[in-house]
Amino acid sequence: MPPLEISDLITAVDPATGRRLPVRRAEVVELLRENGDRRAAGIVAGLPAGQDGVLDAGAVDRLLISVHTELQRLSEELRIGERLVHLLGPLFTAIRATGAPGPYRLVDVGCGLGYLVRWLAATGALAPDIELVGVDLDAALVGEAERLARSEGLHCRFVHGDAFALPQAATVYVSTGVLHHFPEPALAGFFAAQGASPALAFCHYDIASTGLAPIGAWMFHRARMRHPLGRHDGVASARRAHNDQTLLQAAAASGMRPLLYEPRHVANPFCTTLRPVLGLRPHLEAPLRQALGRSSRRLLGPEHLVRAAS
Repeated sequence: MPPLEISDLITAVDPATGRRLPVRRAEVVELLRENGDRRAAGIVAGLPAGQDGVLDAGAVDRLLISVHTELQRLSEELRIGERLVHLLGPLFTAIRATGAPGPYRLVDVGCGLGYLVRWLAATGALAPDIELVGVDLDAALVGEAERLARSEGLHCRFVHGDAFALPQAATVYVSTGVLHHFPEPALAGFFAAQGASPALAFCHYDIASTGLAPIGAWMFHRARMRHPLGRHDGVASARRAHNDQTLLQAAAASGMRPLLYEPRHVANPFCTTLRPVLGLRPHLEAPLRQALGRSSRRLLGPEHLVRAAS
């Protein structure tokens, strides 16, 4: 059984209504023990709970906001914003070249504290006709993202809810560090929901599945994260990362053209920390490759992985 992340277990939301559900501390502790992770079980056992054994929702929210605030350092040090713009700039150029009418909307799925959306709004790295929206199922994280955006005077917005059920659909869906939270059987459904929407493309960055990833995650989170939960989940995330073949197979469920940028077999494992899986409506591939120029050589589909493995 793959490692479990504590942050996935200490909050629960009704997906239909977005309503917060009670989480019993003893049940989470037992689940982690059954999974062979006594260290994680000990961390959860130390979290505050009421007399009924339900985890204190306010304390959990404060902890997760603190951990996500520290995670912003990872996004800053790995230059996540710049990496995404390297692909998103040409992608929106390709979308315009095909005559797709605006306004355009970029939706960040599982935005957390909204670092990416806020960075894009602050830097103006994308054209001003692109609406920037962050969506998350965690109301506390969305509330903090909204507060930060207001205090920074940024033109973007955040929504508590399901990113695939917005009144106004995305032109492009993006995420960073979300895919590994899905067990492999659920990945296809995640991508299929995007294919069923009017979206033209998606670009999801996640941890590259390499032998060095857990070691790198341990070193970074040990140095940067203060709370044991953040340190634990950082390493668990790297261990849960999906390999290139799994991502491409799941992304194909969208009905879009699945592509990886810098897949494992063409990248230096010492330098590769995150890499994106993309999905494009078929008519966008040629204009995107043209907009990328020489960098388009790093954009590979399933047929290239089969060739590399043979």
